[in-house]
Amino acid sequence: MAKTALITGAAKGIGRAAALELARRGYRVCIHYNTSEEEAERTRAEAVDILRAQEGDVPAEGLVICLKADLRSGEEVKALADRLISAWGCPDVIVNNAGVSQIAQIQDVTEDQWDLVQGSDLKSVYQVIRAFIPAMIERKSGSIVNVSSMWGQVGGSCESVYSAAKGGVISFTKALAKELGPSGIRVNCVAPGCIMTDMMKDFSAETLRELAEETPLGRIGEPEEAAKAIAFLASEDASFITGQVLGVNGGMVI
Repeated sequence: MAKTALITGAAKGIGRAAALELARRGYRVCIHYNTSEEEAERTRAEAVDILRAQEGDVPAEGLVICLKADLRSGEEVKALADRLISAWGCPDVIVNNAGVSQIAQIQDVTEDQWDLVQGSDLKSVYQVIRAFIPAMIERKSGSIVNVSSMWGQVGGSCESVYSAAKGGVISFTKALAKELGPSGIRVNCVAPGCIMTDMMKDFSAETLRELAEETPLGRIGEPEEAAKAIAFLASEDASFITGQVLGVNGGMVI
């Protein structure tokens, strides 16, 4: 039976690219979304086409599941976990990708904005892992890949709230790798740099040029490049790798 993967925030950007990359590698994929239903359905259709090319005319629900949940809510995450485990069992791979960004000076960040970013980028990772980890521990196997950011490694001016959340993801990854390693579960982290996703859609062409110039490889990254790093850490090719942070940033953070 094919392995299964849950990718949170898989409607767009890096999450979408990760879902499609894992489908290319033969995983049945669960595409999580919260508000972007139309984009999630498009990702689902693409993933189904990829998997059917490998497995033949299998019913779509046997290949790809699309599930909605607000990952800040423990109740909604539990409902998502119950539905997925009922359909396919515990996923072999969990990719915690969902999140939002926040660009503002700290004095302009409201408490509600702080709670939104921390809830979406950090608490969501805790909620998802807590919901699935009992089944993973019982099975004695699994791979978790958390998506942080280079700003979680070094901090970003005017992105302090986002940096705090993504830094928390890195520390959480390392702690869980130690805690869950004896149960045969690997936990790793990808820290993307400047990747051309919706998080950068409001940047001017001049700002994008400046960011490319600051990057040693001289360009902005593509979601597919981060997705390949995620897929590697999820796979058996990384069977002796846990607790690590893999930067996909073109050399901006070394």
